[in-house]
Amino acid sequence: MCGIVGYLGNKQACDILIDALKRLEYRGYDSAGIAVWDNGAIATARQEGKVDDLRKAVSAGGFKGTLGLAHTRWATHGMPSERNAHPHTAGDVTVVHNGIIENYIEIKERLRKEGHTFLSDTDTEVIPHLVMRHVEEGRDFADAARAALRELKGSYAVGIIREKERTLVAAKKESPLIVGIGDEEYFIASDVPAILDRTKRFIFLEDNDVVILRDGLPVITDMEGNPVERAVSTITWTGAMAEKGGYKHFMLKEIFEQPRAIADTLIGRVTEEDGQLEFEDLSLPDLAKARKIWMVACGTSYHACMIGKHMIEANLRIPVETDIASEFRYRNPILEKGDVLVLISQSGETADTIAAMKEGKKRGIYTLGVCNVVGSTLARECDGVVFTHAGPEIGVASTKAFTTQISVLYMLMLYIGGKLHKMDRTRIKENIREMRTIPHKVQAILNGSGSIEEAARSFLTVKDFLYLGRGINYPAVQEGALKLKEISYIHAEAYAAGEMKHGPIALIDENLPVVVVSPNDSTYRKTCANIEEVLARRGKVLLFTDHESHEMASRVESVFTFPSTTYELQPVLSVIPLQLLAYHIANLLGTDVDQPRNLAKSVTVE
Repeated sequence: MCGIVGYLGNKQACDILIDALKRLEYRGYDSAGIAVWDNGAIATARQEGKVDDLRKAVSAGGFKGTLGLAHTRWATHGMPSERNAHPHTAGDVTVVHNGIIENYIEIKERLRKEGHTFLSDTDTEVIPHLVMRHVEEGRDFADAARAALRELKGSYAVGIIREKERTLVAAKKESPLIVGIGDEEYFIASDVPAILDRTKRFIFLEDNDVVILRDGLPVITDMEGNPVERAVSTITWTGAMAEKGGYKHFMLKEIFEQPRAIADTLIGRVTEEDGQLEFEDLSLPDLAKARKIWMVACGTSYHACMIGKHMIEANLRIPVETDIASEFRYRNPILEKGDVLVLISQSGETADTIAAMKEGKKRGIYTLGVCNVVGSTLARECDGVVFTHAGPEIGVASTKAFTTQISVLYMLMLYIGGKLHKMDRTRIKENIREMRTIPHKVQAILNGSGSIEEAARSFLTVKDFLYLGRGINYPAVQEGALKLKEISYIHAEAYAAGEMKHGPIALIDENLPVVVVSPNDSTYRKTCANIEEVLARRGKVLLFTDHESHEMASRVESVFTFPSTTYELQPVLSVIPLQLLAYHIANLLGTDVDQPRNLAKSVTVE
């Protein structure tokens, strides 16, 4: 996730672009850049670091002009650095881009053979080269841009300018982009908050729209150049509401971003047609010789480890041991050459997880990081890394980072299964096909989530919750209980459902809500029996299931259904309503949902 802005009007563009970029910094903040057009010349500045660092770099002047582009980056391809920062230029064409170009490697290789030289590690840089090539073939600027975009696979929101004309071309596919209409001035932006202080009138572009901004009204076409009509909307949001996309809290926004985050994590890595999976920055050792895989993390990421253990042991028959990072090295674990140590962290800066990584490296075993931040300590120092492309997560309580971590572990399971010939190509294809449906199934849960908010109103005076799940959904209910504790300050405990009779059953009475995840899988009958035990003691059961005809549905307090999927992917779906339950209870109680007391987003101390 990155932030892009563009301006064409009668005012100086530089300050307008920098101010707009600052409001988009929640979308990315590892580097930033700007390009301003003035009388046939484009001045460009790029800076590693935050937007304020870019502001200082351009404060000396030299960035005069009434047309320009700017970008704040969340790195996906290439480390955070000046050379990988946007804008990128080829010939007289300059581009900013948000998204992921899946086929950039093959395009880059083809262009190199034609004599093109590349100066960055990014996927974005192929775009200005493609546009320039089509310009040199005799196409006009807008047509050249459309031709270049038709060659791309993946997601993008782009802004494109060139030295030889005062024109801005922008387009979108599966990444957000809006057009703002002011008084004889026009804007493009990734999100409303960037330019809400400049205009309240917006055009919300749709996939495959291309907009050409010159003097006069915007012209919108499809990818073939056919005219397209889009309505102009007037926004009444405040600035704070706009930054959160109209949501009350970042956490709720991030819960609703999960379909896109999961889809972005898959892009460029899975090919359903031939059952292939590929990862950047990953070269696994011979896992056939591995005695065991270790998975180590803290908090939410540790719950992802537990789910990964279920996946890998059940499908690959490789032993997996999970460990809480803060305990790992203090118990002197038996690490041997040939083992693989997987370390999971949203930020890549979690102190205990980094310490565990260093312990693994000291013992000479292969370390594999799974994190969300390119350039983080974990990403730099592990032997291999797989990034979750969740985009910045602002809310302290993790949501989309968790579901993208599970998605990565699922893909790693398929990848390893193929490499070791423990899963045949047909089975891998079937699993990839199901994985591709998950963003749509998550969206279906979110579309029908109103009943969860209504149920939350019944529990505002409750002091304790019990969460129960079995198998791969036991870590999911642990995550659900953690979310409730983090943001509502209500005590919640999670147990494997079969363990309830070994102690927690003593707590159950008519005042204790019991959250149960009970899908229609091999543990269904056992979990029904556990629900019976709760009901016999007058407990209030909130049932979450994918079984439309669950036999306990008529006897429990509330029932929430989620779509069916394979056993390994159930937690991605079952955790979504648990996140929403925690959010709505906390919101109704009036707690600080995004910054709950005593917690920090990145725990960089032991």
